[in-house]
Parts: sequence; C-alpha cells; structure tokens
Amino acid sequence: MNILPAAALFAALAAAGCASDRARAEREGNPAPCPNIVVLQDAARIIDFDGEQAIENIAYSGEIVDVTSTCRYFEDEPIEAGVTIDFAFGKGPKAEANEKMFAYFVAVTRKDMEVITKKEFPVEVKFGDRPVETASIDIDEIVIPRANDNVSGVNFEIIIGFSVTPEQAIFNRSGKSLKFPNLK
Repeated sequence: MNILPAAALFAALAAAGCASDRARAEREGNPAPCPNIVVLQDAARIIDFDGEQAIENIAYSGEIVDVTSTCRYFEDEPIEAGVTIDFAFGKGPKAEANEKMFAYFVAVTRKDMEVITKKEFPVEVKFGDRPVETASIDIDEIVIPRANDNVSGVNFEIIIGFSVTPEQAIFNRSGKSLKFPNLK
C-alpha cells in the first residue's frame, strides 16, 4: 500500500473540510435574528396637494405597500442586509405631468436609539394611461457594523419612509384617508 497518495488525499479532504465549515455555517443561518424593519408611520405615504387637503386637489401620491428583508452575518463580521420595498404611486386630478420624482430613505438605528446611517434614494415614476403605477425596489447594500460576535441583529432597526415635509408628516399622523371612489 502506498502511503503517499493516501496522505495527499487526507490533506486535500482536510483542506476542503475547513472551507466547507464556513460554507456550512453560512447555510445554517445567522446566530440570531435579522434587524427589525420599521416603516415610519409619519412617512409611510406622501400626498402632494395643489390647494387645500381634499381629494380633488391631489396632484401625486405614494405609499409604501410592503417591505421584506434578508440579512446575513457570521462570527464578528458586519450584518449585510437587504430590503425589497413595494410602492404604489398615484396621479391625481391636479397632476400636471405624466412623471414625478419621489424620494424615500432607508436608515439604520440602534434599537430605539440614534441613527447610525441614513441614505435617501430617488424613484422616478412615469404614469402611462393609468393613474396608478407600482414599483418594487431592491436595496442590497445595507451594512451594519457590530462591535463583536455577541451583538446580534435584534440590536438594530432598519427604518424606511418617504422624504416628507413637516406638513405631510402632520397629515399622515392625522390618520385621514383619501380614497379615489372610481379607481379600478
């Protein structure tokens, strides 16, 4: 029996085992949950009025319909998170153009504490013959630093919302609902 090929085979298997330990750990999932996703209530929708706050004076509107997230972290590495945001946009009776630029933000905070990072993103909406358009946007570049491997995703929140004016935030906080009765 030749021992040299057996030793080479054993060394190759051992090296593959080290590489597969990390791959297996990554497949098995995170050591703890992902950060909580929060759609900020005051910024979950945006309505541009042309005149007083009435349905007949709406120019454009936007609403965050759904948000899903993923994350991955291993040992003491940063959390790598991603979100998919589903939007609905409306063109109201006072709209003057068939396109509108909206802005929304994604922020990372320590849970119930200070903002670590915040980034604003534009989304251009082109309205065709329909008064409502939808969009689904993926953001896969959210990196959340961790002090060590004992810090899990539950210590952080990812907050999402439209970039609204103070007046729009007050309107959202009021709970008023404006629905187009003939919209199909």
